[in-house]
Amino acid sequence: MTQPINYSTLPADLHPEALPAHVAVIMDGNGRWATQRGLPRVAGHRQGAKTVKDLLRCCQDWGIPVLTVYAFSTENWRRPMEEVGFLMRLFDRLLRRELAEMQRKGVRIQFLGDLSPLPHRLQDLMQEAMAVTCSNQRVQFNVAVNYGGRQELVAATRHIAQQVACGALSLEQVDEAALSRALLTYPLPDPDLLIRTSGEQRLSNFLPWQLTYTELYFTEVLWPDFDRAAFHQALQWYQQRQRRFGGLTPAPLAQGF
Repeated sequence: MTQPINYSTLPADLHPEALPAHVAVIMDGNGRWATQRGLPRVAGHRQGAKTVKDLLRCCQDWGIPVLTVYAFSTENWRRPMEEVGFLMRLFDRLLRRELAEMQRKGVRIQFLGDLSPLPHRLQDLMQEAMAVTCSNQRVQFNVAVNYGGRQELVAATRHIAQQVACGALSLEQVDEAALSRALLTYPLPDPDLLIRTSGEQRLSNFLPWQLTYTELYFTEVLWPDFDRAAFHQALQWYQQRQRRFGGLTPAPLAQGF
């Protein structure tokens, strides 16, 4: 996925050659944002959706080719059904409203997770969005919906076991690369930078294999307030890191895509 990028909007203190190729985000704090303002929790989710759109546009403007957001985990089904129902309707409305713009902007959207428990109309809309945008090359936008990292690893292990059982793969060929190929994010590069908002400092079952060598950035900012200035600050922090991947010599910050 290579395409000439216009860096004219990139802040002067950020180095284009050292931007992360893949940013992952745990969007946390919607409910707290709403509660602090005396609003229902769903108001926080609505505002958080606007923040996602702004961040995606920022990645387009600044030349970051892959963005992955954690939108709904396998554990989120435990929330009140009213809130879950609102989130499903919100996904539906956003896709219908934003699909044409994503197509115009060159965004390729991919949904990561088990979509089968979602409302059938929403499943169809997600499949349509993936099909319509599959050839776009400016930004890869991954939305993790009904996603669980451990479940992904179990599914990948089962897939490899089936390959071994039918003779398509030998035991000697089962290695890290084979497992990576069986993951939902393949063939994308692993995230260079993970951002989690609202002050929580855990991965919450998000991309446990892919985040092994990712730089982890935690901020107290609640997700609906995570604007370009906050993203700029996260990228400044990232560009100050030295990534050695277990060695002594720092590796290039951007892994390329």
